[in-house]
Amino acid sequence: MTPAEFRALFPALRDQVWLDTPGAPPGAEPVVTAMREVLDAWSSGGFDWLAWDSAAGDARELFAGFLGVPPGTVATVSSLAEAAATVAASLPRGRVVVAEQDFRSNRFPWLARHDVVSVPARDGVTRAEDLIAALDEDVALLAVSEVTSREGQRLDLPALRAATDRVGARLFVNLTQSLGALRFDPAVAPDYLAVHGYKWMLCPRGAAWLVARPDRVAGLRPLAPGWKSTAAPHGYFGGDLDLAPDAARCDASPAWFSWLGACAALRLFHQLDPAAVERHVLGLAGQLTGEAAALGLRRVHSGPGSHIVVLATADADRIARSLAGHGVRATALGDRVRFGFHYFNHESDVAAAVRALAAAQAR
Repeated sequence: MTPAEFRALFPALRDQVWLDTPGAPPGAEPVVTAMREVLDAWSSGGFDWLAWDSAAGDARELFAGFLGVPPGTVATVSSLAEAAATVAASLPRGRVVVAEQDFRSNRFPWLARHDVVSVPARDGVTRAEDLIAALDEDVALLAVSEVTSREGQRLDLPALRAATDRVGARLFVNLTQSLGALRFDPAVAPDYLAVHGYKWMLCPRGAAWLVARPDRVAGLRPLAPGWKSTAAPHGYFGGDLDLAPDAARCDASPAWFSWLGACAALRLFHQLDPAAVERHVLGLAGQLTGEAAALGLRRVHSGPGSHIVVLATADADRIARSLAGHGVRATALGDRVRFGFHYFNHESDVAAAVRALAAAQAR
């Protein structure tokens, strides 16, 4: 599927420039149609709840195929925080290293259960070398986001994997701000990875995944054991807690509508070439970075870039007003403004953003 064909699936893009996918994307028509059909069936009573209940399992298979991992290593959960909390509750005692400015859903679950080493941002930027410097033999796990939501920086996962291996620590990777736009390198082999699908994977909110390396699956323990925690076929009444032998032991009881929408989104991603998607989004991000620099606006970091461009500014509110006036959706974050590029974005979106930035700078 070409970028133009993909773009045509998003009605919201007909009258606005959407560069706010780091917050949330507009709805893709196949996903929205699936959700409408679900609501119509619910309203009319013409539904089979058992069929709805199988959607999370279908999404597990689709997600595993997209990521290239065995389905038995994937748990279906409701959020990044639930995924991190599940690992935190399953982890042997020990210190956990986390960036001080990481998104709270990849920070608070560790704080709630472990002694956390918070690595401060240096000059306002989380740096891989500082995370590595915080590791020693007493650290049980390093938790990182591949792309930092606040900075748009792509951390060096192979270097972080090598560093955790040197001290015998585990690695938890949050892919919420990268998977769907950037390819994931399976050679990193994190002990755990998690992604909430409502951003770059275009899913309804409430569909998320936790993936454990095969040798870590047996150590997972569900946060809230329920009727989905046992092996299929699932029973309903009585019995002993006999956990499923695979990662499904940590499945949340599924929010049916979210998972039905997630299946539609994942089927859409199976029609895309991940390498082409990554080239496209990085190209647009590079173009905006260069044109913004010509206006005197630079990225908040000098490290590896991503599909998310975060520009430092003392006038974020004024820039936000100018962007809104030019029909551009982006996010102002106090001393910075953030743009994100998906496969549905086009060079004309970059041009619109640059016009808005130029207008704000001229005032």
